[in-house]
Amino acid sequence: MEGLLAVFTEPAAWAALATLVVMEVVLGIDNLIFISILSNKLPESQRQKARRIGISLALVMRLALLSMIAWLVGLTAPVFDLGIEGGVGAHGEPVFETQFSWRDLILIGGGLFLVWKATKEIHHNVDPHPNADLFDTAKPVLGFGAAIVQILALDIVFSVDSILTAVGMTDHLAIMIIAVIAAVLVMLFAADPLANFINANPTVVMLALGFLLMIGALLIADGFGVHVPKGYIYAAMAFSAGVEGLNIFARRRKERAAAETPQ
Repeated sequence: MEGLLAVFTEPAAWAALATLVVMEVVLGIDNLIFISILSNKLPESQRQKARRIGISLALVMRLALLSMIAWLVGLTAPVFDLGIEGGVGAHGEPVFETQFSWRDLILIGGGLFLVWKATKEIHHNVDPHPNADLFDTAKPVLGFGAAIVQILALDIVFSVDSILTAVGMTDHLAIMIIAVIAAVLVMLFAADPLANFINANPTVVMLALGFLLMIGALLIADGFGVHVPKGYIYAAMAFSAGVEGLNIFARRRKERAAAETPQ
């Protein structure tokens, strides 16, 4: 306990905690968007329960990974090499990696799943008469068990990325645990409002699916060693969300004006 208190007597520890909380909250947005979209496919009576279970699983997964930091860091060790040239960029950096670790494989697998899931949902929203093919989504709702399994699968991917980020930012386990719990609590409080907002605005659904498609592509790129600064991505997402917010505001103003105009 004394050692724990000693950690928080250092200003650097508080700075690291604040930075890590913000980082974990931002990283949790991806997870939350996926949970919101998937839970909205369930019957209304099961949606909140699915979101609570999904976010609880995310917390359990992150805390479990924190308890196995040594093993988790070992996931970054290469497990096989394709043995081909990856190419060299303008500054001498490799264009993509040919050595793959378990972390890389997890990110690639999760990215492929996100791309497939987002593409399937976009296809369903664009085509009112889906065909009986790979993207057939004629079933109106998703099974509760199937939704939880899919949420759990993506929780694993996002948790690995989240905890490895935390490990890279601080050496204090207590700071990591507090930051993770704080971020998951933010997700818990934001889950219902976000899901209800997405469900009430069909154009936001398409925007959110576009975000998931982009995030999936980024996970795949990261798995291949192509690291895109996340600041650029989140800035683009914030800009797109801001533009969509203006569109929603404009539509509502027009609808209000039309309702007030005498017939």
